[in-house]
Amino acid sequence: MNFIEGEVIAINKDVDWTSFDVVNKIRYLIKKKYNIKKIKVGHAGTLDPKATGVIIICTGKKTKEIDKYVSDKKEYIAEIKLGETTPSFDRETEPDNFFETKHITSDKIKEVIKSFIGKQEQIPPMYSAIHINGKRAYEIARQGGSIEIKPREIEIFNIELLEENLTKVKIKINCSKGTYIRALARDIGTKLDSGAYMTSLVRTASGKYKINDAITIEEFENKINKLNI
Repeated sequence: MNFIEGEVIAINKDVDWTSFDVVNKIRYLIKKKYNIKKIKVGHAGTLDPKATGVIIICTGKKTKEIDKYVSDKKEYIAEIKLGETTPSFDRETEPDNFFETKHITSDKIKEVIKSFIGKQEQIPPMYSAIHINGKRAYEIARQGGSIEIKPREIEIFNIELLEENLTKVKIKINCSKGTYIRALARDIGTKLDSGAYMTSLVRTASGKYKINDAITIEEFENKINKLNI
């Protein structure tokens, strides 16, 4: 492998790592191994800190191809808690509102989930990496601020219901780039005349790269340390 010339690496990100943490760690390891001061490293699509799974990292000249990988279809498995909401739409923040769930039936859950298949406008979460006036939206949110985020067009190609009861739903989603599964959880709660937030998320595929093909940061570190250069 030649990271300076350019490589594409599928990393299986652990929980509580940001996408930038992964980029910075890989950059550090490459610089250390090759004894160089600079190396281009970038990621092809942000993965939330509380999410795990596939994040595509490009190094060297391959960073010029990042947009191609960003545009790839994504696959996720998400668990959603019904009857509660959080400001971040996931476990990063504590529940702030509680809702009734007694009216929610299995048939209603299936009907609502299917209704999200297709092209649609989605409002991204305030707790997101979107740039607003030179700042990340999550920076504004964490400082207690609020700002309007415009909806974006996304497409959900398929949603499969894996498990469900009256307080928890587990789904598999195939979707376009730019889809926020946390926002989908919010919208599912709203359509159920209740509330919802995402309790776990795994990106199981990004384009042709599947989670079984991805390696952890620790495995990457072991591989690069064993390289003869």
